[in-house]
This record gives sequence, structure tokens and C-alpha cells, in this order.
Amino acid sequence: MLELQEKENIIIENLIYEIRGKQVMFARDVATLYNEETRRINEVVKRNINRFPEDFCFQLTKEETDIYYSRSQFAILNNNDNKRGSNIKYLPYVFTEHGIMMLSSLLKSDIAAKVNVSIINAFVSMRRYISSNLLEQKYINNQVMKNTEDIKLLQESFKEFDKKKELNDMFFEGQFYDAYSLLIDILSTATKNIIIIDNYINKKFLDICAKIKVNIIIYTKEIDKMDLDKYNKQYNNIKVRIANKYHDRFIIIDNKILYHCGASFKDLGKKCFCISKIENDNVLKELLKIINS
Repeated sequence: MLELQEKENIIIENLIYEIRGKQVMFARDVATLYNEETRRINEVVKRNINRFPEDFCFQLTKEETDIYYSRSQFAILNNNDNKRGSNIKYLPYVFTEHGIMMLSSLLKSDIAAKVNVSIINAFVSMRRYISSNLLEQKYINNQVMKNTEDIKLLQESFKEFDKKKELNDMFFEGQFYDAYSLLIDILSTATKNIIIIDNYINKKFLDICAKIKVNIIIYTKEIDKMDLDKYNKQYNNIKVRIANKYHDRFIIIDNKILYHCGASFKDLGKKCFCISKIENDNVLKELLKIINS
């Protein structure tokens, strides 16, 4: 930090404030550094007002004065025993870096010229400090955004992993409940229709179909006719097609999603098997083509 030995080690950077988006110093503080009366500084400004546009100098509002002036007063009086300017009668002026340079040239004071170098250096130092902090904050913000995106991607990956884990499950002997629970979850996702391919359909599977609200077409080689007749007397969401050209078990949801099951639906949980979602759309298209042929 720059210090002025001539003015009892006043740290000039502490006298620079950001007001209206500009770095400025109060006329009173400049006067103290120049060893001038604040009145003298204000008179120079008023006599040369055309040389002090708003980018050089401006007068604070009452609200701005209430917010900033007491801070400035404390900073300067803390280092100045004569307490000059401790009372305020008029709304104060503040100077930007360019305004201080203009003021120094108009005062034509040896002290002002000497002190002016330190003041300008202080403004430069503050700009560098702010710029450095802005760059650091920008870096932090970018890192936060990047980390947020990375976390989001990880969350999505975990969701996909969990989804695939749920829909590509391996079941072992005795896991009857888990196997049938997953089957019901899959069937319950349908909004339009379901196609079932399984050569052996029994009453247990019909019990599951009774809870499904969409139409179901079953392609099978064998089904108990008595069970089917009883079912159809109460429910009307099943159509059965007798077919003997399929070996494996499949579920097609809304003609869009295909699952493969390693065991007949009547035997889920009896032995080790897997239910898998088939992601290849071409396989689904070919299977639908065979079904509709």
C-alpha cells in the first residue's frame, strides 16, 4: 500500500470510494492531502465548472452523502489531529482520477503537484486490485458453473445407471417377488398398448394383466382356455394370438420400447434369469415386422 509520509502516513487507497460506478475521492480528503481548505477546492471547481464534467467531478445527493461521507470523515480524521472539515454544510464534491489531475493543474501548488503523483498511483493500484479481484471472481464463477455442470452430468449419469440397473436386472433362484415386481413396473409404463411374446401363459400372468389399463396382445403357443374364458368374462383388455415361431420372451411397450426376458413369465424367480431392455431400434423394427407379417 502506498503511504504519504508528509501526511502522517495516510493510506490514500483508503480514501478512494466507488460511487455511481466510479472510483472517486472526496473534495475534503483531497484538500487535506493538498494542505488546502475544502472551501478553496470547491471555489476552484465552481470557477472552472466547464473543466469538470461528470466524469471528472460531481456533487453527491443527500442519500449518497449519508452513506459515504461519514466513512471518509472517519478515515481522514483518524490520521489528522486538526479535524479540519469535520462539519458539513453543503453536499460534498467528489473527484475521479481525471478530475484530480485537472484540479492539480488549476491549483498550481507545489504540494499538490508532489502529492498528486501518489494519488494517481493510488488510483492505479486500486484499479489493479479491483481488476485482479474481478478476474479471480470470474474464475471462481466459471469454476462454480463448470462444477455445477459436471455435477449435473454426474447426476444424469447416475440416473441413467440406476435406470439401466433397474431395467437390466439379474434375478436368482427364489427372487419371485422382485422379479414379478419389475415385470409389473415395466407393464405399468405403457400408455397405449402392450405386446407379449411368451409360449406359455398361465393364470398368474393373467392376474397381472387384470391390473393393466391398456390393451394387451399376447402371442403364445399355449394358454389354458378355461382360464382365458373366465378372464374374458370380467376383463376385455386381452387378445390372444396362437403362434409357434418364437423361442424367447419379449415385451413391447407402445410399439416403442423392447424388453427381452430370459425366462417364461410363468416361471419368474424359479431359476436364474435376466430381464433386459434392448436399446437397438432396428431389432424392435424387425420384430414388429415379423409380428405384423
